[in-house]
Amino acid sequence: MSENTTALTPAEVAAAGLADFTPSTPVLVARYRTDDFASTLALVERIGAAAEEANHHPDLTLGYGSVGVTLTSHDVGGITERDLAMARRISELAAEAGAVAAGD
Repeated sequence: MSENTTALTPAEVAAAGLADFTPSTPVLVARYRTDDFASTLALVERIGAAAEEANHHPDLTLGYGSVGVTLTSHDVGGITERDLAMARRISELAAEAGAVAAGD
């Protein structure tokens, strides 16, 4: 199997060092705080464009001043390298947008 279709172990996920995301087997979760609804919506649009480009789509929860992100590879029932790559990209987009990871 390719690394993109193999579920990673919890140790492999932890070793990826994703500061914004928390592993909650079989998913990665993060929440970002923004200044207002407009900036949240703009971040969601950026995440959506990146997801389309990668053909790997997170579940998003849009709220006033925050967006929740859940990543998993449904086809393998767990976290894969695709999820790690998308998590890294989402973290970059959030930082560029001035969003702050909220671990609560």
